[in-house]
Amino acid sequence: MSRPLTFQMMDTHAGGDVSRIVLGGIGPLPGATVREQMHYLRDDADGLRQLLLFEPYGIPEMSVDLIVPATDPEAAAGYIIMEVMGYPIYSGSNTICTATAVLEAGIVPKREGVQRFKLEAPAGLVAIEAKVENGVVEAITCEGLPSYIDTHRASIHVPELGDVTYSVAYSGGFYALVEAAELGFDLTRDEERRLADCAHKIVEAIQAERGFSHYTLGDVGPLPFLHFMGPVERVADDFYRSRSTTYVHPGVICRSTTGTGTSARLALMHHEGRIQPGDRLETVSLRETGFIGTFTGTHQAGEHSVVENTITGKGYVLGHTQVVVNCDDPLVECAGLRHILEDDRPDTRQEAP
Repeated sequence: MSRPLTFQMMDTHAGGDVSRIVLGGIGPLPGATVREQMHYLRDDADGLRQLLLFEPYGIPEMSVDLIVPATDPEAAAGYIIMEVMGYPIYSGSNTICTATAVLEAGIVPKREGVQRFKLEAPAGLVAIEAKVENGVVEAITCEGLPSYIDTHRASIHVPELGDVTYSVAYSGGFYALVEAAELGFDLTRDEERRLADCAHKIVEAIQAERGFSHYTLGDVGPLPFLHFMGPVERVADDFYRSRSTTYVHPGVICRSTTGTGTSARLALMHHEGRIQPGDRLETVSLRETGFIGTFTGTHQAGEHSVVENTITGKGYVLGHTQVVVNCDDPLVECAGLRHILEDDRPDTRQEAP
């Protein structure tokens, strides 16, 4: 019988999306940057993602964020994001949760009022603004990735659905954007299963027909996200609200509207001339949670008008956990995991007394 292995985790959520923050027990990863360390996990140590997102430890609707030492001296910590679709280079909800966790864990000392620091994502440095009141992290505002429209109102034939009109934004990943009403949805919680089935068909059809290339990153893989858009309501001169739902391929409807989904909406509204710098959009989920995206400016990158933005939300701590990994458990696969666990490396392993 093998000795159980352990690591430390803080479970959090933002907008309903659970992010499992791995705080300790994972050894140093190869790579000169957080992006290179992400590539190592993806290619040589996917066992951590598999362990925490599937039975018996988790479900695919969750995400995992591994805290690693920053490689950029401006950053307080680095983090690597893991989801059912793989390893996105950025995520708004995961960034909100990670920023909350580093404050609650003392990696960044918590101070009353507004404090600013930076984290290092695989996408690069991310500026964070945290609002702390009476010792509670009440809000996190993080930079959204520069976002732009790749495709505007294209049409594709989808089996069982017919012709579907969609746009494509890049906001940390490529997003298909569709009008919920055109597909017969009101974006209520009872539609969740049908929304997932519908999105699956559309994403499969788009993936089969075409790929997408970022203007600097190049090929970033098949389109993984679809965002259902509800009607946009103007709440004030500079403030808008819209029901929204994000799908992650394969099969997951996010609990939150997602930060990158909100950034994608800002890019589309800018492309269509419906917002200007300083305007805000609150996206509201099936569970009535929301994120606020702020359109902060634009710049030109080749033929693309790129939207600069921030995302604001609140992270909540759900629990502190010491995860026990028993490699004799028939439901646990340790082959892609144990070589990165700190307490199973030859220089740290100790015999039981």
